Amino acid sequence: MSIWVIMITVMIASAIIQAVLNAKFKKYSEVPGRLTGEETAIKMLRDNGIYDVSVTCIGGTLTDHYNPATKTINLSEAVFSSRSVAAEAVAAHETGHAIQHAAGYAPLKMRSALVPVVNFSNMAVSWVLLLGVLLIEITPSVLWIGIALFAMSTLFSLITLPVEINASARAVEWLDHSGITDFETTPMAKDALRWAAYTYVIAALGSLATLLYYIGIARGRD
Repeated sequence: MSIWVIMITVMIASAIIQAVLNAKFKKYSEVPGRLTGEETAIKMLRDNGIYDVSVTCIGGTLTDHYNPATKTINLSEAVFSSRSVAAEAVAAHETGHAIQHAAGYAPLKMRSALVPVVNFSNMAVSWVLLLGVLLIEITPSVLWIGIALFAMSTLFSLITLPVEINASARAVEWLDHSGITDFETTPMAKDALRWAAYTYVIAALGSLATLLYYIGIARGRD
């Protein structure tokens, strides 16, 4: 199977997964929950003995994230104030990252360490790769520099996988054991987080396929 076929397949799969994720989030947002997203995050933090992390509301849809630099769990408006299974699942997932941070979870530490490197590489990688392709017959080293920069993003995507999967596992376990979800709603929360995890899997595959594509060009095997 050629790299182009793999890349097209990844693009199609990415679109399908994103569409399903949006549908799942909408569906489970209509299922009543016991707590709002904010209340879920705060309770999960307290249950794990964490008191130095704040929970804030931000704009956007599915923009929820944990910032280890500021120790803030940032929940989108649809999650922060919503009392639904979807809100509980997303809030618990992001709180899972805060718990990882407090516990010194190695993959999270590695991902955080890569952030400044990836931010720098992302600013230059597109131009370096383009220049490298144009000048490949003259100075092939430029393309290899671009590949090295892009490899940082690929590595970041791969390290992100265990971080996200572990955070979801922590979320589902806590939601179930704390009684926030029950035999009916726990599978819903797990299903929503599973599809969210698929987006990271497909992103990693897409990044890896693109990296291999440029390596193929550099080796003259495209």
